[in-house]
Amino acid sequence: MPYGYIGQNQPNQTVSNSGVFSITDVAELQSQGKLGGSLELIAEETFTGVTFVDFTSIQENKYDVHYAVGSNIVPNTDANSGCNIQFYESGVLETASVYQYANQRGTDTGSFSEQRTTASIGVRFLVPSGNATNETSQFYTYLYNLGNSAKYSFNTYHSYGIAGSGASIMAFGGGVLPQTSTVNGLRFNAIKSGTIKLYGVKQIWVT
Repeated sequence: MPYGYIGQNQPNQTVSNSGVFSITDVAELQSQGKLGGSLELIAEETFTGVTFVDFTSIQENKYDVHYAVGSNIVPNTDANSGCNIQFYESGVLETASVYQYANQRGTDTGSFSEQRTTASIGVRFLVPSGNATNETSQFYTYLYNLGNSAKYSFNTYHSYGIAGSGASIMAFGGGVLPQTSTVNGLRFNAIKSGTIKLYGVKQIWVT
């Protein structure tokens, strides 16, 4: 069945068109996941008084790229630099020092530093922020190949917040679990309150 177009730029369209979309066309394409935004919400967690947050149903068979965004995140301890993501491999949490990461940090005073290791217990996703009143952090991270048992699982991230010293601080970088496995869950460690939303990134193309 040929479809039309909706009268504006719409890069998410995945089928041929022959005119303007009708209301019926739009409804049908949206129901098929072929029209609309490229992010689909998988799960959302708002939490307080915890030490970690788990996402154990991540639809890894459907998405090869995941996106997580966190707001008003408070770490367990002041200036915590140990916030990390650990991967569930076929339901078993990998907690050994086998992860690798590298990141760059900068403060509002103009100070910059690099952190890197080949023997971490997780990949990083958050700046070493404070946990006093209003000392919260925000982040987003992309995660790649989680459900592909033939590839390593990676992440990249950006984060900004208030450090334990009261200074503004940012960080960006990435990490990898350098072993092939099916990752079907995520654990965000060393955080006690905030909100995290996990999305799947749809593969959308124009035909």
